[in-house]
Amino acid sequence: MRVQTRSRQRGISFIGLLIVGGLLAVVGVIAAEAFPTVVEFQAVTKAVNKASAGSSVPEVRTIFDKAADIDNIKSIKGKDLEITKEGDKVVVSFAYQRQIHLAGPAYLTLKYVGRSK
Repeated sequence: MRVQTRSRQRGISFIGLLIVGGLLAVVGVIAAEAFPTVVEFQAVTKAVNKASAGSSVPEVRTIFDKAADIDNIKSIKGKDLEITKEGDKVVVSFAYQRQIHLAGPAYLTLKYVGRSK
C-alpha cells in the first residue's frame, strides 16, 4: 500500500499579487511622467546642435530659440545656453533640471546636461 504525500502548492498569493501590481503601477506612472522629459532632452540636444552652426553668440541664441519654438521646448531658453569657442568651432553647452511631483513633499529631480557635437 502506497501513501500519498501532500504536495505543496507553489505560486503567488492574492496579497502578493496585489503588492506586485501596485508596485508596477507606481513605477509605470513615474515612467509615464519621466518619458516626456527625455523626449524634450533629445529635442534640446537637436536644437543645440543646430544652433552651433551660428557664428556669433546672438545668432546662436536666436537659432536655438527658433528651434525651441518649433519643438515646443519649455525647460530652457537661448539665454540659458553657455556658448564657447574651441579652436574655430562654436560649442554650445546646457544644463537644466526638471522636477516630477510624486506625493506630498516628495519630488523626483532629473538633471540634464549636454553640449553640441
